[in-house]
Amino acid sequence: MIKISKLIHDYIKRDDEGNAAGTVRAIDGVDLQVEPGMFIAVLGHNGSGKSTLAKHLNALLFPTEGEVWVDGLDTREEKNLWEIRREAGMVFQNPDNQIIAQVVEEDVGFGPENIGVPTQEIWKRVEESLKAVGMYEYRKKSPNRLSGGQKQRVSIAGVIAMEPKCIIMDEPTAMLDPNGRKEVIKAAMKLNREKGITVILITHYMEEAINADKIFVMDKGKLAMQGTPKEIFSQVEKMKELNLDVPEVTLLAHELRKGGLDIPADILTKEELADALLGKAQSDPAGGSNGDQS
Repeated sequence: MIKISKLIHDYIKRDDEGNAAGTVRAIDGVDLQVEPGMFIAVLGHNGSGKSTLAKHLNALLFPTEGEVWVDGLDTREEKNLWEIRREAGMVFQNPDNQIIAQVVEEDVGFGPENIGVPTQEIWKRVEESLKAVGMYEYRKKSPNRLSGGQKQRVSIAGVIAMEPKCIIMDEPTAMLDPNGRKEVIKAAMKLNREKGITVILITHYMEEAINADKIFVMDKGKLAMQGTPKEIFSQVEKMKELNLDVPEVTLLAHELRKGGLDIPADILTKEELADALLGKAQSDPAGGSNGDQS
């Protein structure tokens, strides 16, 4: 779905008068591939280059050097831009920047209408898209009456209605409360699992990456780490070196291991930690006895 080769992106620095005054390298020689139907998480601290990378994935930015291919289309070719942006939809951090209509269903139908989809097909797509993100019952509501999480789900529905093969979500939960974050990630996971849409999630919330198929970690414009969530988050000390956290449960398990408890290093969820502790207690007669008393 995505192929990036030796990507470099330089931003031009400008002085107070708007004149070019050098460059800043935001992406520095990145190579990566994303297979169709995968759920990808891209992690990195502020300034790591992850949002710049996201904007290359639907040709909002163009390579200074190197190549970005989206479903076989070269983003450097101007003739490909229309098709790339249909196939790779973008969801931004602030849903208010993407919602433009006064009624939810009209907003979701705006994109398909602009690309010439017949009216009957538009309403079919609107209905299916809103149902996919759990917002169909709000179709007649004003977006202004929705919560942040609901607005973001409407933004996602608007992208789905364009029938993309890939959705890029650039920190879509950064401005939401915990419930809103859960709503949005749940909707993204559902689209990926049920509809086979490739999802690329840019985030700084480690828990949002737990269920990803693969994680890419950015640092200083480079691809610092890549692997499954268990492979990435089990490297607690290396993540700390990159100024990144790991899920709280993983950190707790790490501290227990440092304290001498023989449990797996790749624990990601409370359930996995509970199972590991229970298994340890049952394998230790003394521990089992204490567990029975508790």
